[in-house]
Amino acid sequence: MLDVNLIRNNPDAVREGISFKKANPQLVDDFLALDKKWRELVKETDDFRAEQRKAGESREIKKAKELKVKIQKNEEQLKDIEKERERILYLIPNLPMADVPVGKDESENQVLRNWGEIPKFDFEPKDHMELGEALDIIDVKMAADISGSRFNYLKGGLAMMEFAIVQYVFSILTDEKIIEKIAKKISSDFPAKPFVPVVPPVMIKPEVYIRMARLNSENEDEKFYLQKDNLYLIGSAEHTLGPLHMDQTIDELRLPLRYVGFSTSFRREAGSYGKDTRGILRVHQFDKVEMESFSLPELSAKEQDFFVAIQEYMLQELKLPYQVMLLCTGDMGGPNAKQIDIETWIPSQNKYRETHSADFMADYQARRLNTKVKRLDGKTELVHMNDATAFAIGRILIAIMENYQQKDGSILVPEVLQKYLNFSAIRAIK
Repeated sequence: MLDVNLIRNNPDAVREGISFKKANPQLVDDFLALDKKWRELVKETDDFRAEQRKAGESREIKKAKELKVKIQKNEEQLKDIEKERERILYLIPNLPMADVPVGKDESENQVLRNWGEIPKFDFEPKDHMELGEALDIIDVKMAADISGSRFNYLKGGLAMMEFAIVQYVFSILTDEKIIEKIAKKISSDFPAKPFVPVVPPVMIKPEVYIRMARLNSENEDEKFYLQKDNLYLIGSAEHTLGPLHMDQTIDELRLPLRYVGFSTSFRREAGSYGKDTRGILRVHQFDKVEMESFSLPELSAKEQDFFVAIQEYMLQELKLPYQVMLLCTGDMGGPNAKQIDIETWIPSQNKYRETHSADFMADYQARRLNTKVKRLDGKTELVHMNDATAFAIGRILIAIMENYQQKDGSILVPEVLQKYLNFSAIRAIK
């Protein structure tokens, strides 16, 4: 959430900033009205308490009792006001950074750079489902019979390739030399601290999900909720990686703290009917490897650049063509101060499709989570948080399948993944 003092002291700037992200500026006025009422009631209650103490000291029993009733009445009102005040505060999105382009939707995102040559085939390339069904490595028909639409089985060589990708990512992000090499691209003294591997929970309490700024009244239909247990299934590993240091204060010398987590993720894909329904691009259940970090405020913007550099390093090793996109205000996530996406080339669609995101939240999530850093001088302040996709498995499998397909219908395995497998190509079983 935003700093309350920022909203109080710079309401016009906040109204403008959130309007760029398609949020209603009226939220600021609603918050300020409640905030004013809350502050007045707090002051009145404090005054009543001071009078009550004096009445007690002078043995004015009747007056002290009357003041006690007034205090209790005010405290009940404060609870209701605080609840509504917090609800509105939580609906106010993060403000975009100054270098984020103002725009209404994805059509106004900016291409920062491209890498790789788009493959040219001397045959008509197939899409991933044609390839997957012919090789019997993707089965959506039985998955639909068993689980419903937008589920799938990954089988044989493709299932093995998923875990080769996971092993590859973990080997890269825990390798001190590789991390140092990538960090030096950011700056010569940028922290080259490796990532801690994590297999996180895939269920999360509603109150924690809200504090992560990933659950609100506008997106709850997108989540899978287990009513009997009062738990949500996560939509990404970062949802339970982010609260790892909830209500904690971290010593400055421990930062940055970087985690890489593998998990199954769940999304309803509400409102996307008829969009990308074929295959495994947009499904209810999928696996992801995610990066999460907690850093010092003065290094957090560069941390996002570092995450993107990691994403590019791995895509280049896979030899997949891509473009890096700076998202405009109208296409960003609510908690994000800046968002950079990477889109990988998908031959069957003859265009780039989003496969990676890198989200910079500044202190927006940390304020809700109460995650702080204790500086060397003893002062405390909020940490800054970043998260980013290492690989969304389904989407990167699509990219590999289509870019590495051969005329005979087989799929070559990228060279960097071959050491994790006992084959170099997925071929039809004869």
